[in-house]
Amino acid sequence: MSCSTILLIERSDALSAELGAQLRRGGFRVTQIANQDALPRLFERIRPDVVVLGPSTIDRGCDVNCALEIRRVAGRTPIVLVAEVSSEQLAINALRAGINEYVTVSSAKEEFTATIRRCLDNSKFKQHKTSPTTTLEGPGRMIGDSAALQTVRTRLCRVASTDSNILITGETGTGKELAAEMLYLNSRRRDKPFITINCAAIPDTLFESELFGHERGAFTGAHQSREGKLRAAHGGTVFLDEIGDMSPYGQSSMLRMMENREIQRLGRVNGLSIDVRIIAATNRNLEKLVEENSFRRDLFFRLAVTSIHLPPLRSRKEDLIALLDYYIQYFNERLGMSVERFTDEAMAFLLAYDWPGNVRELKNLVEATFAELSPDDTLIVELPASFLARCMAFTSASPSEREKLVSALLVTNWNKSKAANRLDWSRMKLYRKMAQYKIGTSRPRLQTN
Repeated sequence: MSCSTILLIERSDALSAELGAQLRRGGFRVTQIANQDALPRLFERIRPDVVVLGPSTIDRGCDVNCALEIRRVAGRTPIVLVAEVSSEQLAINALRAGINEYVTVSSAKEEFTATIRRCLDNSKFKQHKTSPTTTLEGPGRMIGDSAALQTVRTRLCRVASTDSNILITGETGTGKELAAEMLYLNSRRRDKPFITINCAAIPDTLFESELFGHERGAFTGAHQSREGKLRAAHGGTVFLDEIGDMSPYGQSSMLRMMENREIQRLGRVNGLSIDVRIIAATNRNLEKLVEENSFRRDLFFRLAVTSIHLPPLRSRKEDLIALLDYYIQYFNERLGMSVERFTDEAMAFLLAYDWPGNVRELKNLVEATFAELSPDDTLIVELPASFLARCMAFTSASPSEREKLVSALLVTNWNKSKAANRLDWSRMKLYRKMAQYKIGTSRPRLQTN
């Protein structure tokens, strides 16, 4: 028998009693209130495991902004919406408001309780991943609560306190530099320097001078001594960005430094000891480069003592709404504007796109969109023409997924719950996919003359 506490918010006494009884039969403790006004005081006394919003919390325009108010009070507590009827507009609004799942009043009782238990299971997983031991400081933050991003956060937290070298991999725009800075700020070296070196930007002729430094008179034009970036980072952290583009000469020099823990400054007879932690990043497949003899195997193993891979945005699209909200707020504050959101029509394009440029591309798109707005605009209606052209020419998922979705809907006579179960998806994922592939929520009807 579950001992989880469910908070039910519903104005209708009859419906509140019906839903409450159903939850209690499912083995849950239930607290019932008529509206969210009492939430702050209630949360001082109890901490519900799931919040259930009844149909009365939705207005005729499918407005579920009450969930945003609940989020401010309840934090990460899962929210389940019980709606009279379902629709694509409601699904999009629910996603935007941070609602985790929703069911309809007419849903089978088993589906309602199963949805609650699924939220509880997911919540326990996230609490485990974001416990106080996995709190990360940083100059920004990784936006989103997807399982993929939770795994990255946990991995970052585990290795930040060690002194091991770390290799961060991921496509362009996934946030490798942000991850490196978070590792540094949560390490024992956070009070020492953090030096970034773009490995693709330093030619061999300047490599030793830039990284190791030189003595006065070491070569023509060396009128004074120069410390070099590696010595400047002594005691701290060196971030080797684009390590996959480092030349063979640079690789050899870097390997000697890492093996001997010293640098040989140009014009100096004796070496200088150095104590740095190396964090390297690349968007290239280093293991493949090693097989092709384009990257030194011994340097690869020195760098990849610990590896962290940052997932592309297309594999964590459930974070898209949170990312869009974050950047809208960011540019509102930066430009002194009051834009609320993208329209549903614009959101359909954004959800269907696969974001090959990842989070950086998304940020650039929001910035480009803001550039076309007037100070009085509150909604983003039009997307840049260049983006729309890319979006129209780009298919975000294989046709087989759409075919499976349509097949499941046809077999179940357009019953969303049964179709979701057949696909082993949550109801919210089913609606996201239906919106993505522009599939209506009602079964198509034959036209008759």
